Amino acid sequence: FRRINLFDDNFISMANKFAFKILLPAHLFNNIYKSEISETVDVKLIIFALVINVLIIGTMGVIVPKFERDKRNIGVMIQGFYRSNFVLFGVPLSINLFGDSNVATVITLIAIMIPFFNFTSVILLDWYSNDRSDYKKTAISIIKNPLIWGCISGIAVSVLNINIPQFAEKTVNEVAKMATPLALMALGGEIKIENTGKNLRNIAFVTVGKLLAVPAFVITAGLAFGFRGVELGALFSMAAPSISVSSYTMAQQCDCNSELAGQLVFITTLFSPLTIFLFVFFLKSVGIF
Repeated sequence: FRRINLFDDNFISMANKFAFKILLPAHLFNNIYKSEISETVDVKLIIFALVINVLIIGTMGVIVPKFERDKRNIGVMIQGFYRSNFVLFGVPLSINLFGDSNVATVITLIAIMIPFFNFTSVILLDWYSNDRSDYKKTAISIIKNPLIWGCISGIAVSVLNINIPQFAEKTVNEVAKMATPLALMALGGEIKIENTGKNLRNIAFVTVGKLLAVPAFVITAGLAFGFRGVELGALFSMAAPSISVSSYTMAQQCDCNSELAGQLVFITTLFSPLTIFLFVFFLKSVGIF
């Protein structure tokens, strides 16, 4: 579209703002609202998922600043190791592995982890942005972040069993459907393949970590803590997919290296089907799945 002059820099910038402030919050609200998290809660699984992601963030928070000196890259890289397309791939992966009847576990985990992913990403990106000044500013940025409010609203409505009028629910659902396509279009317009070379080291480091090291670590730790079957599949569905599209949009809005963020989304999306297939093939062949 950019090549035939349907997209320009101004359109891409406005599309990212629209996705960040309206579409992605609606998308998050819609997914969490529909998850019915009050019905099926596996406390042990949720605590494990939260702790394992905190460990990943903490570990990368120590390693990445030693690997990369540009602070606008650091937050983008750290979030790349744990922030996945869980919403888009979690349910399909779970259904393919264990069938429709066992999908409630992964939906509940999605409802908890998506707010966690967004909350921690806001902190990381704001802390390592060029515009960071103090803790107060970081706190204000978190409070004002539309993605956080989309998550909070979805959790509140789901837990309190609030019935939304059908016309309003349908409107939110239709708006939410636009989020990923528009974000992907803006991402595609922003990515410049010729610039990939200067970020190649960072891209390779995060891609190998996100698609190979992190899923292997999560599965190994899950087995060690006694998770099997559907629960282990839910953890795999959380860890294995590519980096979330919204990570690019958020990086741009937080004045971090959105070019690197977009390249990471693109490359991990390109290779994740292969790595997921290889993981599933191996785990089934040894009788874990």
